[in-house]
Amino acid sequence: MLPRLPTMKDVSLEKLRVLVRVDFNVPLDPEGRVLDDSRIRAHLPTVKSLLDSDCAVVLMSHQGRPGEEGFSQLGPHAELLSKYLGVEVKFVEDVMGPAALSEIGKLGRGEVLLLDNVRFVSEELVEAPPEVHAKSFLVRRLAPLFDLFVFDAFATAHRSQPSIVGFPMVLRSVVGLVMEREVEALREIASVERTPRVFLLGGAKVADTLRIVENLTRNRLADRILTTGLVALVFHAARGGRISEHLLRVLEERGLMTLVPRARRILLSGAPVDVPLDYIVVRDDGVVDECPARDICGRPVDVGTYTIQMYAELMREAKLVVMRGPAGYIEDPRFRNGTEALISSALRSGAFLIIGGGHLGALVGDAPRDRVHVSTGGGALLVALAGEELPAIRALRESARKFLGWSL
Repeated sequence: MLPRLPTMKDVSLEKLRVLVRVDFNVPLDPEGRVLDDSRIRAHLPTVKSLLDSDCAVVLMSHQGRPGEEGFSQLGPHAELLSKYLGVEVKFVEDVMGPAALSEIGKLGRGEVLLLDNVRFVSEELVEAPPEVHAKSFLVRRLAPLFDLFVFDAFATAHRSQPSIVGFPMVLRSVVGLVMEREVEALREIASVERTPRVFLLGGAKVADTLRIVENLTRNRLADRILTTGLVALVFHAARGGRISEHLLRVLEERGLMTLVPRARRILLSGAPVDVPLDYIVVRDDGVVDECPARDICGRPVDVGTYTIQMYAELMREAKLVVMRGPAGYIEDPRFRNGTEALISSALRSGAFLIIGGGHLGALVGDAPRDRVHVSTGGGALLVALAGEELPAIRALRESARKFLGWSL
């Protein structure tokens, strides 16, 4: 499913000046304080490994998008990283200007510097091929200062921007430990040893999920595809027969009726898709109830008891379970039961479990990491599962050919 990529084990790291593209894009409160630092902590092993090799380490990341909440400087991120690393992480309010170039030049071995938000540079907002970004000012100004580029930001791997695909075209490049784990998890999906393979797909991103189902079916990667959330409602309508008034209302309000023919074509292609037997609903009078799928009697907010039992049975013999998207409206604690119960069933099955990040990752708890992989990148995982090449991987493969002599 994915080519072999160069890792930090494939090169000598001793005493190098290294630029690392990390993903410190975290949720912030209105005052700019970090609400969840799990993405920052995820990169600790990569940074520590480089420091253990006596490298001078410069980190580059983005935070938010221009014009949106959460678009800010990275000073608080540097403070948190300092706390977790146990060493001072220097921070410069610059990306590629004189201040940044001066601080990079002064950085000694065993020291860490975090540059400011790379999206302060307008070039970073442009999507273009790697060959174009190799000529960007960002790459041309910074690349000559480094011996090695480490790409560790899987959550950005579906973007074709300078900090992601430009540097590999002009520098020896490898993947960091976060990216390495993510690629290995994706390889598990195609492993012949991991069958039966069960995919549990829910959430509200219906068009994206249909792309995933189409790819899984085309490449025969799924033995069962268990649907929940809005995805399941679209497949209910695609199966035909009587559609309840409440189901029709939800699909029309969300503009999802146009996706029903596409879902029907997927079913006709032989996709092994299952839909819920029952739902937890909120009736028009506000009463929470449970009703069969054939007669949805309110606004669906979670899967019901029989669905949880049926899906648990289908996961019982699985060797691989991939979960993306919640089963219900988990922002309301009353409607988390289905999602939590399905995660528990997947863990009890003994299968290797891949979680598509986001809210689901927080519900896994302290499950053993040799059996569970929580992805750091929703968008990149979606693109990979949909069978599309990640731009970052294309650039890293080309870099391996140019600088490491690998054949493609």
